[in-house]
Amino acid sequence: MTGTNAIEVRMLINGEWRDAAGGGTLDVINPATEETVASVSFGGRAEARLALEAASAAMPAWSKRTAWDRAKILKRSADLMRDRCESIARLLTMEQGKPLAESRGEINQAADTFEWFAEEAKRANGEVIPESVPGRKHLTVKHPVGVVASISPFNFPISLQSRKIAPALAAGCTVVARPASQTPLSLLAIFHCLEDAGIPAGVANVVVGSPREMSAEFLENPVCRKISFTGSTEVGKHLMRGCADQVKHISLELGGHAPFIVFPDADPELVSQFAVTGKFRNNGQVCICPTRFYVHRDVQKEFTEAVVKRTRSLKLGNGLDDGVEIGPMFESSAMQKTAELVSDAQQRGAKVLTGGGRSDRFDRGYFFEPTVLSGLTADARLMEEEPFAPVMPLLDFDRLDDVIAAANNTKYGLAAYVFTNDLTVAWRMAEGLEAGIIGINDPVPTTVQCPFGGMKESGLGRELAHEGLEAYLETKYVSMKLRD
Repeated sequence: MTGTNAIEVRMLINGEWRDAAGGGTLDVINPATEETVASVSFGGRAEARLALEAASAAMPAWSKRTAWDRAKILKRSADLMRDRCESIARLLTMEQGKPLAESRGEINQAADTFEWFAEEAKRANGEVIPESVPGRKHLTVKHPVGVVASISPFNFPISLQSRKIAPALAAGCTVVARPASQTPLSLLAIFHCLEDAGIPAGVANVVVGSPREMSAEFLENPVCRKISFTGSTEVGKHLMRGCADQVKHISLELGGHAPFIVFPDADPELVSQFAVTGKFRNNGQVCICPTRFYVHRDVQKEFTEAVVKRTRSLKLGNGLDDGVEIGPMFESSAMQKTAELVSDAQQRGAKVLTGGGRSDRFDRGYFFEPTVLSGLTADARLMEEEPFAPVMPLLDFDRLDDVIAAANNTKYGLAAYVFTNDLTVAWRMAEGLEAGIIGINDPVPTTVQCPFGGMKESGLGRELAHEGLEAYLETKYVSMKLRD
């Protein structure tokens, strides 16, 4: 595939592109057309084990390379991602469904992540600690954790893996990546970029196969020293329990249920634009997208009217078509769950202001109309479960303390959004909200140089920023007794 538009369907293990040992394959379906994009090699524990062994064998030489040498490969990889952005973006849209503009943005974001950690690799600093006894010297040095298994979901197949692969490689670790079964193709293309950038055989491997089998191998094989996982809280807990048996390192970026809070001094027309863009990006299939919209009563009517108008104007369609703003959901089961969430809310008294069901404008594809609801009750499933869906529930509030309590009334704590021009209110919200990421008048707070992660059951650890590199490093303490 090097430098071409061919679709890679094999796994990369120890520098070789290979089929599954048993010849297994899996069809990758375009959610806009329900047609097969490609049939990829689909393996299990055997492939995961081979990849871990290859990563282990490659680890000593890779970790001994200077940070500057590793950085050169990461930077070249970033350049190749940008050079091939258009072809990879089309592949991403075909397998995942998001509009082409969003796919381009994801690839460029991943390239930025590789470039950032290429530079951070040079800043894996230790320290010299003042001694308390004459003749001794104390210092700390950084050491790579070891072989890393990186597991990611379907919604951002490239950018979420880049947050794991780039810092791991920068730190001197080797990697075995497993993408979601529904969306492996674009990540395979990224691994061609790594290969063409000069990554040594075995340092970066990618396997596609049974989530259950491959996760079991990652958990039980002592060669794997860390698992970095993005996905559901339920699966994250399972992996966390499994890691306990070997005291294996783990990083978890899990579910979210982000409040979006609008105070009366905010411009409801402007904020409605942020709300619609943030909610319906990638069809609401975003862990940090707003999912509960608390609007002060003083601006509720104006905000609601603006949101409904903007939502109705969104162009739904195949992500490859010009002007499309909302693509299909990623699979039929996701669309069915969305319908169930809306139905449950309606049964509890909620009113559908726009949307509400599967679009009847398409003969094929998993298209669900962007939906706005009002009048939800606290016991609606939409208020309790993470709604990975294009559904915007509108709620109201009067008092600051009440909205903080409502926003925090969830097991999740990944992101929160606040819109106000009052500095005192902004600071009280920043202190009071239980979330790892808080955007105040900022609907898109994620950036590579700042930490990303959640509180409570939304995760463990941080990605991106300098914390993202630390997650793949151990601290060694060295004490020296000098001769008199």
